[in-house]
Amino acid sequence: MAELVLDSVSQSYGNRQIIADLSFTLPEGAIGCLLGPSGCGKTTALRCISGFEPIQHGEIRIDGETVSRSSWMLPAEKRRVGMVFQDYALFPHLTVAGNVGFGLRGKSIAEKQARIDELLKLVGLSAHAGQYPHQLSGGQQQRVALARALAPRPSLILMDEPFSNLDVELRERLSIEVRDILKREATTALIVTHDQHEAFSLADWVGVMHQGRIQQWDTPYNLYHEPANRFVADFVGQGALVTGEVINDHQVEIELGVLSGHIPVECDASGCDECVRSCHVDVLLRPDDIVHDDDSLLLAEVENKAFRGAEFLYTLKLPSGQRALSLVPSHHNHAIGERIGIKLAVDHVVAFRRE
Repeated sequence: MAELVLDSVSQSYGNRQIIADLSFTLPEGAIGCLLGPSGCGKTTALRCISGFEPIQHGEIRIDGETVSRSSWMLPAEKRRVGMVFQDYALFPHLTVAGNVGFGLRGKSIAEKQARIDELLKLVGLSAHAGQYPHQLSGGQQQRVALARALAPRPSLILMDEPFSNLDVELRERLSIEVRDILKREATTALIVTHDQHEAFSLADWVGVMHQGRIQQWDTPYNLYHEPANRFVADFVGQGALVTGEVINDHQVEIELGVLSGHIPVECDASGCDECVRSCHVDVLLRPDDIVHDDDSLLLAEVENKAFRGAEFLYTLKLPSGQRALSLVPSHHNHAIGERIGIKLAVDHVVAFRRE
């Protein structure tokens, strides 16, 4: 395993800049994820790390060794980086065992077989060693591709949209399995995806990308509860912004009550140096910040609802006309137009300068 460092990396195609000043550190043995919408530059970043693309500025280091800088790059085959592609890229003419052992050059037959057996057991495919890729399910093919990438014991594993071809239920289950496999092999890994649920279930560290830049590199928990800016707040999870008025440097008042927590310094459009009373902010409320309470005197109208099995996601119209979201256990089945009691259960105040 190895530490991965990107230091102010930029890459362009012609006059179009794809990634700009990209910087993050992925500790050795950790699983990281680049998360963002299509076209944000995350796959290009992966290709630069793997050695498939040069970089124009900055530096990429793997295990302390510089592998890319301006006008120079270490060839991909010398980087000790394993790659798992979106379409798995298995060799159709080779068996499962043949695919897994493909990169084990320079090993004795006994050493090669021992490593193949070890990995097939790790990914739960020992019984399928003699089968061919077309005889396997999509999830099984994905695990073969991962085993093949792990076989030479690379310093780093890169995975490009690894579950995009699978159905939702299989994606969720396989992402947990893949995380467990990577942790048992103690392999540093970086995954690219546009699916935040996938990112959160797999990764220790997540970088949210937008227009070629990392907006925030953080733990999944912090991305959800402490987003660095509006883009991260909108992209990660669900929520609604309601207006608030700053009381002091640690309190803000919204129509549902007073919240305590960190208030942004640049909280007002006038650019005041510190948050003072009368500064106005937009406060992010997540669906789990608003709790249904039949005994509450504070009422909101159910404007819309989405059934999710164990719970409803209610869109609520507040007395002022502003809207918020609330997750409510599904045995509380209220009709659209009904007014229900609510209360705040906010652990983290997330507020942005008013636009």
